[in-house]
Order: sequence, then structure tokens, then C-alpha cells
Amino acid sequence: MANETQAVDAAAAVAGHAAEAAEKGGMPQLDFSTFPNQIFWLLVSLGVIYWLLTRIALPRIASVLADRQGTISGDLAAAEEYKLKAKDAEAAYAKALADARAQAQKIIAETRAEIQKELDAATAKADAEIAERVAQSEVAIGEIRLGALEAVQAVAAEAAAEIVVALGGKADKAALGAAVDARVKG
Repeated sequence: MANETQAVDAAAAVAGHAAEAAEKGGMPQLDFSTFPNQIFWLLVSLGVIYWLLTRIALPRIASVLADRQGTISGDLAAAEEYKLKAKDAEAAYAKALADARAQAQKIIAETRAEIQKELDAATAKADAEIAERVAQSEVAIGEIRLGALEAVQAVAAEAAAEIVVALGGKADKAALGAAVDARVKG
């Protein structure tokens, strides 16, 4: 029961305050009699907020912005430096590539010259061997021709002797040999 009485007393107090407020004419903020007091405290509150912002919050924000701007500037400067280094590296790469190509062309030219030199030497050696074989073949052909001519003369002399004998004559070897030699020579 004590709780019930306390609840009833609280409700009565609230009703009493509401009745008092209704008699005064509404909300206290809109009561013209308290305006000077409200304006004073409004100005004091705004001054304190202004002082807090200018002395504490804004310097911290300004320092963060300055740090950020410094970081951005430093990063941009580093990026520009890296860009220049990249251009230098690209130029060095292009030069090295050109040097390597020139060196490769030089090596190719030297190798071609060596191969041509070796080819010329091999060709000269082969030409010498062919000339030597041709000379040997000509000597062999000359010997064969001479042997064939001698064989033809011997066969012609024998055939003439047999023909003379077959016709009933006597074959003189010396006369037959002279006649065959005269005919072979032309």
C-alpha cells in the first residue's frame, strides 16, 4: 500500500506542476520575461564554444590538414623523382639494348667473315684437289691413248700382214710397219 500512496502522490505533484505551467501561459522559453537571461546564457555558451573551437579543435584539425598536405606534397615529390628515375632507367635500357644489338651485328659480321674465309679456303683446297685429279686423269688418258694407239698399230700391222698373206703375197714386216705408221699419222 505504501507504493500505491507514493504513486498517487507523484501523480498529484505532476498534475500540480502542469496546472501551474498552464496558468503561466505555456512554454518557459517563450516567456518574454526570461528573454534577457536566455540571451545572456546563449551568448556565454556561444563564446565558450567559439573559444573551444579556436583554441583546441581547430588547431588540431589545422595540424592534421597540414600534416596531410605535407605527406601529399612529399608523395608527389617522391613520385616525380621516381618518374625521372624511371625515365633514366628506360633510357639506359634502350642504350643497353642498342649496344647489345650493335654487338650482335658485329659478332654476326665477324662470324660471316670467318665462315667466308673458311669457305674460301675449303673451295681453294677443293679446286686444287680437282685440278690435281684432272691432271692425273689427263696423264692416265694420255697413257691410255698412247697404249691404244700402239695397240691399234700392232693390230693394224697384224691385220695387214694377214691380208697380204691371204692375198697370196709375202708380208714384209718393215714395209707393213712403215705403211701402217704413215696411215695412222695421217
